[in-house]
Amino acid sequence: MVNFVWLAMVVFGIVVAGINGNIEVVTKAAFDGANNAVKISISLIAIITFWLGIMKLAEEAGLVRALAWLVRPVMRFLFPSVPREHPAMGAIVMNLSANILGLGNAATPMGLIAMRELQTLNHSKDTASDSMCTFLALNTSCVTLIPTTIIGIRLLYGSSDPTDIVGPTIIATAFSMLVAILVDRLLRLFYSGKRR
Repeated sequence: MVNFVWLAMVVFGIVVAGINGNIEVVTKAAFDGANNAVKISISLIAIITFWLGIMKLAEEAGLVRALAWLVRPVMRFLFPSVPREHPAMGAIVMNLSANILGLGNAATPMGLIAMRELQTLNHSKDTASDSMCTFLALNTSCVTLIPTTIIGIRLLYGSSDPTDIVGPTIIATAFSMLVAILVDRLLRLFYSGKRR
């Protein structure tokens, strides 16, 4: 569906440019956009590499295990059907840790592993389990303490204070995560009542 929306926007832009006699702006905009995308991607490599290294050090130093132990009561509440020592729990904690540090790219592999492990616990293989739905809600709305990617982009475009975004980001993502958890709980109650 999204592909059709993008295609419609591109075709509409080309048609409007053709009607106005400015078809050359389409080519210029396409090349400028591709050029900027490559520049931003290369500039972000340093920041993402740095934080991936920090995450690897944290993992090797046992910080992730300590974090897992610390958040275990919360995880038990959020994922009651996942056994304590199941690999899914470790992958979920790693994914949430990467999201908290604003490392969306680093969080993705752990998210895929968590989903694969949660699927092994799923009794209905063609339907997402409650734990999978909860994890998806948390993954997409997780609180972010250090929005590294946004800071990098602001730095790239010459912001006078690239870290100015940290406070609003923490507040906004904390509320989004809270709302996601509440909606998840309400939907669980609603659908568990319908299943009976």
